[in-house]
Amino acid sequence: MNITLWIIASLLALAFLAAGGMKIFQPREKLAASGMGWTEDSKSVTIKAIGLAEILGAVGLILPAATGIAGYLVPLAATGLAIVMVGAVTTHLKRSEKSMALVNVVLAVLALVVAVGRFGAGAF
Repeated sequence: MNITLWIIASLLALAFLAAGGMKIFQPREKLAASGMGWTEDSKSVTIKAIGLAEILGAVGLILPAATGIAGYLVPLAATGLAIVMVGAVTTHLKRSEKSMALVNVVLAVLALVVAVGRFGAGAF
């Protein structure tokens, strides 16, 4: 089970690092042109905050467990990312973007798998 959790957490971390990095380093207009239509309805600072949350969550999925320091942060990071994905699902459903909402549901479920798997005594 531990290896499975590491694989899921690693894949999630890569996905959220990429998504968060795009949101932080690309202007809102470029994000909208690349298919992230929801950015047209959001302020730049909101988009950057979401990107920062995704990057911090990605780091929180890996770094504490890898270093053995503050391992309790892993399930908290996973839970935080799942909450961010609930917001994403809501946004995409309001915009009738069902396929994007489905992607976010899958990411949320995977984050919750990591959270549940890493909560509890001896989870690391």
